[in-house]
Amino acid sequence: MTHKGFSGSAGTIIIFLTLLTCSALIAAPVSAATKYLGGAPSFSAAVVGVNEFTPGEDATISLVVKNSGLNEMKQFNSFPIEPEDLPTTAKLVTIGLASAGDAVIIKTDPQMVGDISGSGTTVTLKFQAKISSYATAGEYPLPLTIRYKYSRWVDQNAGDVFEFAYDKAEDTLPVTIRIKPQVKVGVIEAVPEGLSAGSEGYIHLKIKNTGPENGEMAVVKLIRNGHSPIIPTDSTLFVGSFPSGGTVECRYKVSISPDATNQTYPVDVAVSYTNREGTIVTSPSETIGVPVNGKTAFSVISPVPEIPRGTSRTIDVQYRNDGNVTIYNAQARITPHTPITITDNNAFLGNLEPGMTAHARFEIQADAAAGATAYIFDSNIRYRDSRGNSLTSDTVPVKIAVVPAASAPSTTETVFRIFAGCMIVGIIIWIAVRIYRSKNNNR
Repeated sequence: MTHKGFSGSAGTIIIFLTLLTCSALIAAPVSAATKYLGGAPSFSAAVVGVNEFTPGEDATISLVVKNSGLNEMKQFNSFPIEPEDLPTTAKLVTIGLASAGDAVIIKTDPQMVGDISGSGTTVTLKFQAKISSYATAGEYPLPLTIRYKYSRWVDQNAGDVFEFAYDKAEDTLPVTIRIKPQVKVGVIEAVPEGLSAGSEGYIHLKIKNTGPENGEMAVVKLIRNGHSPIIPTDSTLFVGSFPSGGTVECRYKVSISPDATNQTYPVDVAVSYTNREGTIVTSPSETIGVPVNGKTAFSVISPVPEIPRGTSRTIDVQYRNDGNVTIYNAQARITPHTPITITDNNAFLGNLEPGMTAHARFEIQADAAAGATAYIFDSNIRYRDSRGNSLTSDTVPVKIAVVPAASAPSTTETVFRIFAGCMIVGIIIWIAVRIYRSKNNNR
């Protein structure tokens, strides 16, 4: 009996211990977890590599962004699971660099870089920028804006339900770049010398160094601007020392494309020099406008000459200088074609100022079978400009009209004209005889 009673009590104890163990297992966490009670993202930024740029430069600014956020406190066994994001992790990070007025223009939009964990994690970004040609030397702070989210707290609403809360944050950090001093080209004067389409001439420049840098071993360059018809023949001129505020005068030979018209065309000027660090650099180019005369135009202002078919004669063609410049030793040449033959198709016109005219005379002959109509002939003017360049004008049309030949007189008309002529001659003789006899009788 005693044995049986002991067995019953032992069973009861075993059942109780089992239930107690199960309840403890339900209340206790499945595994140890960590809860972080402090800390947040902490950013810093700096330029990587080159941080000095020159005016007019297309620059690439490389930045490193660092998250130095540290977890200040943590607690173990506070949750049945660990939180997914630490409070020092910046999530969904967007980083943008802004311009600093008109001196530095940032061309790259803000960049999405994802998540940046704490404890010194870094990301590197590149931003494209344009440094203004008019930027002065010095330091320029650029605002770097970092937008992100970070974990604020985790709430366990139920045994298997967790609520994560995130705060939005925005940090603005200054990133400083430096613009180096540089020689700047300021064109004070640009005087063209005999610039006409299809010819060669000169450009006289007076240039000032408007920058803060002193240029040594300086070379002033004249550069063609795109497809401008002004094409430098002599493109470089050594000027030596070019101090800040100093001026130099340069003269360059250029050629002008034949298709140039009466207008102003661009040309670029730049200076290559040795800076204070002993480096050879080139200044930003300065674009200037230079007036160019188009090819001299001519027109025929004389009436249309006429020639009867089957005859020869000299015609007079009057040319006018419709251009803007004086031409020298001009000669007109006309190209013949059937049914008109031109014996001498060249004529000297001489010197013609703008608006002046000159006459050209040509010996022509019309075929007897030529149609009675107006014919157009091509002519051109060959001349020299003020610098002695030989030029030829565009085609100047010359119109010549062929008219019917005069009809031959009839036989009756011919006899009548002869008889009338004889009568007139006889009367004149008779009058002369009467006068002579009258004088003799008076004696």
